[in-house]
Amino acid sequence: MSLLATPLGRLRAVSAVEGLSYVLLVGVAMPLKYLGGMPEAVRVVGMAHGVLFVAFVLALVLAWRPARLGLGRVLGVFVLSVVPLGAIGIEVWLRRYEAESLPAA
Repeated sequence: MSLLATPLGRLRAVSAVEGLSYVLLVGVAMPLKYLGGMPEAVRVVGMAHGVLFVAFVLALVLAWRPARLGLGRVLGVFVLSVVPLGAIGIEVWLRRYEAESLPAA
């Protein structure tokens, strides 16, 4: 099954891309700005990250009911999204949840 075929899969995909943009913002663009005198790096990467974060929140809201995510899990995923490298935790958590939620064959 394709990762993008379900709301939970789409959330996982958007989370991965958004998490990568966050790492690039904090790990590459900000050092370029403050150590290399290149403020345009933060403007470009920051804008991309902002758009991806909005897409992540939208994907989270759209997956909430169809994937039967509880409020606690939704809030946990959101909190992890604002932590650098939190997308790794989101992926682990949602992959495990998805595996537990699949009907037994």
